[in-house]
Amino acid sequence: QVQLVESGGGLVQPGGSLRLSCAASGSIASPNDMGWYRQAPGKQRELVGSITNGGTTNYADSVKGRFTISRDNAKNTIYLQMNSLKPEDTAVYYCSAGVVILSTFRPRNWGQGTQVTVSS
Repeated sequence: QVQLVESGGGLVQPGGSLRLSCAASGSIASPNDMGWYRQAPGKQRELVGSITNGGTTNYADSVKGRFTISRDNAKNTIYLQMNSLKPEDTAVYYCSAGVVILSTFRPRNWGQGTQVTVSS
């Protein structure tokens, strides 16, 4: 089991960029696949995207082309690069360790979340 700590959230103007990081206390190498989720006020938590241990990524349609997930197993860290941010991207962002089964990410462990606010 890994413990996950997100960082990098904050306030950004529409059209701006942020990079979130998720540091793991244990190894995020095999067999952990990793994912990023977000939860906006009054809404359900939704999957933003995932990355397998082998580096295969998958994204929600709402962020495809704007967000990029990467991982550095040597640093036990995953990243979420967010570009062209929109007000509707405002949410608490969570990273998760889990497993991808039949192209669907199944979370097992969660971080505490980091707030991202997109506003002028």
